[in-house]
Amino acid sequence: MANVIDLIGRIFISALFLISAFNKIFNLEGSMSWMEGFGLPGFLIYPAIVIEIVLPVLVIVGYQARIAAGILSIFCLMTAFIFHFDFSNQMQLVSFLKNIGLAGGFLFIVANGTKDWAVDKEKKYVRL
Repeated sequence: MANVIDLIGRIFISALFLISAFNKIFNLEGSMSWMEGFGLPGFLIYPAIVIEIVLPVLVIVGYQARIAAGILSIFCLMTAFIFHFDFSNQMQLVSFLKNIGLAGGFLFIVANGTKDWAVDKEKKYVRL
């Protein structure tokens, strides 16, 4: 049962990034303009899309999940402080707290790793 819950949790925490990446792809010009509105170069949308696709997939399948989760945690913190730091706007505050919460969830993966349903599962050897 713990393996099922672990996998479902990894899917849930990663789904947001996959959906966000595809939204960025299908609205590339708008996403670039939005980033430029915060003083960032628009071309940074491309590495953001790669991060939002590759790393969540690694977390879901459990390959190098701790490293991927650590990078995603940093990504969440950076986006919270860059894009959602206007606390006078209630929606921005909610988005800021969502990103902080996601970073915390990813830190749980960094600290605890994944269960048995992962590509990188640790092999248990039995001495004969």
